[in-house]
Amino acid sequence: MVPPVPLPLLALLALLALVAPGLGVAPGCDRPAHLWCRSPEIAAACQVESRCPDLPRPAAAPVQLSLYYESLCPACRQFLVLELFPTWLLLPSEMLNITLVPYGNAQERNVSGRWDFQCQHGPEECLGNMMEACLMHEAKNFSTYFPIIFCLESGSSVTKNLEAVFPLTTLCVPWQCLQVYAPELDRGRISACMQGDTGLALMHQNAQLTEALDPPHQYVPWIVINGKHTDDLQAQAEASLLGLVCRLYQGEKPEACGGSKAPKIPSGCRR
Repeated sequence: MVPPVPLPLLALLALLALVAPGLGVAPGCDRPAHLWCRSPEIAAACQVESRCPDLPRPAAAPVQLSLYYESLCPACRQFLVLELFPTWLLLPSEMLNITLVPYGNAQERNVSGRWDFQCQHGPEECLGNMMEACLMHEAKNFSTYFPIIFCLESGSSVTKNLEAVFPLTTLCVPWQCLQVYAPELDRGRISACMQGDTGLALMHQNAQLTEALDPPHQYVPWIVINGKHTDDLQAQAEASLLGLVCRLYQGEKPEACGGSKAPKIPSGCRR
């Protein structure tokens, strides 16, 4: 009776048959067969990636989401508070990359060499837009400034719902959100940004980004996913952003992707 062939040897013979019929080796493969699955580079050189299930896989690209919004638009605030922030909390950081652009349906004009802005919901919204732009500029790290913006947008008033350092006639900033989520940030630098040329330059930059949208935005919140905006993507994001990101992400799905349902977001603020 012929003794059985050991399973490891059978696997090796299968690899040889697939890669190099006639007991040859794949071009560029200079390692013995028992090392072919040692690393992604060796497996690629020996053309056996599909036969090496334990190889580390390259990380999937994160889903890119850009939100064009206004600080006082009810639909924008509800999407940010009820969809975007909870989704960001639930998913690992490598899965979702978010860009916030506060400007929306505002208009800008150059008055004697200085930018002036008019916002859909009045001067308070312009202040809120600039406040959030300055927070992003000074904090730099998304995980630092997004909770502050969430705090601002979830209150009854973005600029007046919490304790203010300056009188409303000059500048009103809800510093409690900053104190809770990022007490290390320099309030003076944020205030200087809002009162000076830096804040105006940031808002001008947001105006340019918003006006460059293709297709042009017709309302806010305007949601761009992986560089594209369509009515279908917008509807899916507003219905269940978590579900949409989970479907689009090409890497291993976390437990949070098991299912999601969220309240319906009201219709947006049209131009």
